[in-house]
Amino acid sequence: MFSHVMVGSNDIERSKRFYDAVLAVLGAGEPIRNQNATGQFRLFYRQDGGTFCVSQPINGESASFANGGTIGFKCGSPEQVLQFHDVAVAHGGTSIEEPPGLREGKLGAMYLAYVRDPDGNKLCALFRPK
Repeated sequence: MFSHVMVGSNDIERSKRFYDAVLAVLGAGEPIRNQNATGQFRLFYRQDGGTFCVSQPINGESASFANGGTIGFKCGSPEQVLQFHDVAVAHGGTSIEEPPGLREGKLGAMYLAYVRDPDGNKLCALFRPK
């Protein structure tokens, strides 16, 4: 359904350090670094046909996060959910909501962890047992 997700950053090098570490947990490699025609830098992490992008805002204003927005990353195990969380926190992210772990509800059992990146974007690591 999605081709890519892009978040804004006020410090592209800080974001690169954060996302290099966090997305490596999911198997993503180095991003493609791009500078557009008006001078903003962008990072493109590609994996399994999808792209996660980090960009300095093109309009020249400060980046801000979406209130109510969450970007979810699929994990392969409960351990990977916890590793995603712990690596995010170790690289400048902030743990939010409940501690990482099992949640049971109407959508079934899921292992979840929520963090905010250094720019405030809300990320979720999710593993759904079959």
